[in-house]
Amino acid sequence: MFGANFAQQYILKKGLEKFKEQGQQACSEELNQLHRRNCFTAVQIAELTQQEREKAMEALMFLMEKRDGRIKGHMVYNGKPTRNWILQEDSSSPTAAFESVMLMAVIEAHKHRDVMCADLPNAFIQAEIPKAQKGEEQIIMKITGVLVDMLVQLAPEVYGQAIVFEKHRKVLYVQVLRAIYGMLQSALLWYKRLRRDLEEEGFKFNPYDPCVANRMINGSQQTICFHVDDLKSSHKMSQVNDEFEKYLNNKYGGHGKIKAHQGKVHDYLGMMLDYTEKGKVKINMTKYIKEMIEDAPMVIKENDKATTPATDKLFEESKGKSLNLKLCEGYHRTVAKGLFASKRARPDIQPTIAVMCTRVQEPKENDIIKLKRLLKYLNATKEKCLTLSVENLNVIKWYVDASFAVHPNFKSHTRAVITMGEGSIINVSRKQKLNTKSSTDAELVAADDASMMILWTKLFLEEQGYHINKNILYQDNKSAILLEENGRKSAGKRSRALNV
Repeated sequence: MFGANFAQQYILKKGLEKFKEQGQQACSEELNQLHRRNCFTAVQIAELTQQEREKAMEALMFLMEKRDGRIKGHMVYNGKPTRNWILQEDSSSPTAAFESVMLMAVIEAHKHRDVMCADLPNAFIQAEIPKAQKGEEQIIMKITGVLVDMLVQLAPEVYGQAIVFEKHRKVLYVQVLRAIYGMLQSALLWYKRLRRDLEEEGFKFNPYDPCVANRMINGSQQTICFHVDDLKSSHKMSQVNDEFEKYLNNKYGGHGKIKAHQGKVHDYLGMMLDYTEKGKVKINMTKYIKEMIEDAPMVIKENDKATTPATDKLFEESKGKSLNLKLCEGYHRTVAKGLFASKRARPDIQPTIAVMCTRVQEPKENDIIKLKRLLKYLNATKEKCLTLSVENLNVIKWYVDASFAVHPNFKSHTRAVITMGEGSIINVSRKQKLNTKSSTDAELVAADDASMMILWTKLFLEEQGYHINKNILYQDNKSAILLEENGRKSAGKRSRALNV
């Protein structure tokens, strides 16, 4: 996730050179916990098929220094080569749609729900790998070198008799029993386990988001929303979340205590969700914006400020010399961070970021000038937050507009926002994919661009139990409105191609 301060990781050899005995101890502790949690078991090489040997992936060990000075080892399965034979449907795991997260946040505020956020520890290895049926291949991993010696020292009776030598190095083949990090299937295996467990507790999943589930307790709805191992629960009564935290600890706390938090302010998916003001939720990313400015490829001083994120030359084509590699990487990284923020707490920069995203492949000198302007604006408004509230849960209002032929290739730009009261809950800002001949056509394409989210939002909310009486699309082009209402009857000669 953008904006997190990750410690530098070292591959095993370099890590041991840097951290010496501390590194050895960290590796041993990591292997010990994987062994104790029954993540793998040694197998004799003679028991493996030729294909299982060929598909055996090597274990990778990384070392890093934590903020408190401790050295942490982290062993992962080298899953990248397995893309050649694992189908996408067997490895792709759903995560909560950001639109669902935002809609639920504003509903939680409107309904005055108690909110709890929980981090489920060691999520992946809590998911067991289904036992291979007859004719199916086992998932095999190779542990090599010094890691073999460490495992044998931990449990000689388990691993000592399975060691073989390949190219003069020790190798230990193990069958993977749990979803180890790095495996392409791990996230999906964990999702299936969590979903099965929740369904057994009476939760029913929303068919329009497979990571949102509900059940009724004491006449009120409890909603679960999860993104891998980051889970959010809400209910009118705080006691329901208290009991749910106990359930989570009983179910998943064997590998570490559940880190749960109840209250009015929550750090969730890179955002601060603040429910302090009654009936409202504020989405705050001040810390993230500050870190984004500090990490930018140019220096932004405290008094460097701008009143708008872009000038009237935003859509102007890239000009000047191409940037050097370092600046290119910095430009791409900063725009990516801006994209993350714009989808959450800062929709005010979304049109600017949308244009900059089209330039990341080959940014020029004037692109870096535009980025600096954006950063100056963020520097002046870093304390800004998005405030959301609901007036009527049965009425959705969409405002859709288009800027005609503003891109250098004469394509138009779509902008759409949804509100149910105060603030924009969902935002769309994108370059249109086809050229149009008039502003009327561009407005029609904009409505089509937004139509998927317009329909999905209604369906999602109705599955959450809120009947939508009105799902309104607002536009400012009369000709486009007539075309949308009447079809070909309102199409003149210039719009004849729309029928095709």
